[in-house]
Amino acid sequence: MPSRVPSLRMLRSFFTDGVSVGLGTSEDARSKRHSTSDLSDVPFSAVRKEGWLHCKQILTKKGKAEDREDMLAWIKVIRENSKAEGEDPGFASQALINKKLNDYRKVSPAGAKPDSSPKGSRGLGIRAEFLKQTGTSAPRSPRQDAAVTKDESSSQKAPWGINIMKKNKKSAPRAFGVRLEDCQPAPDNKNVPLIVEACCKVVEDRGLEYMGIYRVPGNNAVVSSLQEQLNKGATEINLQDERWQDLNVISSLLKSFFRKLPEPLFTDDKYNDFIEANRIEDASERMKTLRKLIRDLPGHYYETLKFLVGHLKTIADHSEKNKMEPRNLALVFGPTLVRTSEDNMTDMVTHMPDRYKIVETLIQHSDWFFSDKEDKGEKVSPVLPG
Repeated sequence: MPSRVPSLRMLRSFFTDGVSVGLGTSEDARSKRHSTSDLSDVPFSAVRKEGWLHCKQILTKKGKAEDREDMLAWIKVIRENSKAEGEDPGFASQALINKKLNDYRKVSPAGAKPDSSPKGSRGLGIRAEFLKQTGTSAPRSPRQDAAVTKDESSSQKAPWGINIMKKNKKSAPRAFGVRLEDCQPAPDNKNVPLIVEACCKVVEDRGLEYMGIYRVPGNNAVVSSLQEQLNKGATEINLQDERWQDLNVISSLLKSFFRKLPEPLFTDDKYNDFIEANRIEDASERMKTLRKLIRDLPGHYYETLKFLVGHLKTIADHSEKNKMEPRNLALVFGPTLVRTSEDNMTDMVTHMPDRYKIVETLIQHSDWFFSDKEDKGEKVSPVLPG
C-alpha cells in the first residue's frame, strides 16, 4: 500500500468526534517530535503501527495549529488528499477546514504580531485565502443558493422594472401652456380641448345676453385658481363650482387659454400667409384664399377654430342685448388668435388691423368658411363682404 496520510474519512471522523484531552503522557512526549508541517511525510504504516489516536496527536498537537503558515499547510494537505481519495473537496472545505479555523482562532494569541502580507490578503482570512489560491469557491447550502439566485434576479429585474414604470407612467394632461393635441379632449369632440368646450358652454347657457361679454375682465385671483386646478389634470369639470358661476371669470379663462398656447391657433407656419391673404384686393379671391388656408390647418387647430368661431357667431347673433358685434369680438380675440409664438412689437403694430379683420371676416361668414358642402361635391359661392 502506498505511503501517504490517512484517508479523508479518517480525518473527518477525527474532526467530527472531537479531540480527546485525556491522552497519556507517553503519547504527549512522542507528539512533541512532530509538527503539522510534517503532515505530508507521515507514512500510512506508521498509522497502523502506532495507532490512529497517536497520529491524531502527531498531526495536530491536540487539534491545534502552531501558526498561520502551519494552518495553511494543513489545509493544503487536506485538500490534496481529498482529491486523491476521490472525496468531495467542497465537503472538506466546509467541514474540516472550518473545524481547523475555529481551533486556530482559539489558540491565536491576542497580542500576536500582525501578518506582513498586504491588507487585501489579510482581509480575506485563511479560508478565503486558501480558496482563492486553489481557485475553488466555498460550497453553499441550498438556502444560500436560493438567496443568491433571488438577489441576482432582483438586481437584474430592478432596473428593467424601474424603466418600464417610468416609460409607462404618463402624466395627466394639462390645460394651459401646452399644444392643442396635448390637451384633455372634450367628450364630444376629441380634437377640441375640454376647457374650450366647458367655457363656451357656460357662456352660451348664461351669458348670451350679458352686456360686454368677453370685454369685461374677470378677477385675476379666481382665474389663476381655476388655471391651477385644471393644470393638475382634471378629467372632468364641475360646472357647479362657485368659481364657474362668474361669467367674466370664465370668459377671461377662455382668452387666457388661447393666449398661452405655445403654437397659436393659426400656427406659426401659416401666419404670414394669412396676413398676405387678408391684403388681397379682390374680395372673392381673398375669401377663397383664406378658406383654403383654414382648411389646410392641422386637425386639432382646424376643429378648435371651427368650434370657437361658431361660438363667437352665436354671441354676435345676440348683439342687440350683449352689444358684442363681430367687430367688437374681433377686437378682443384678434390679437390673441392671429399671432406668432414669438410675437414682436413690429408685427403687433403693423399687422394689428389684419388680425382684427381676419377674425371679423371669419365670424361674419362662419357658415361658408367651415361648410362641408364643397367636400361633398356641392358648389358654394362665397358671400362677399359689403
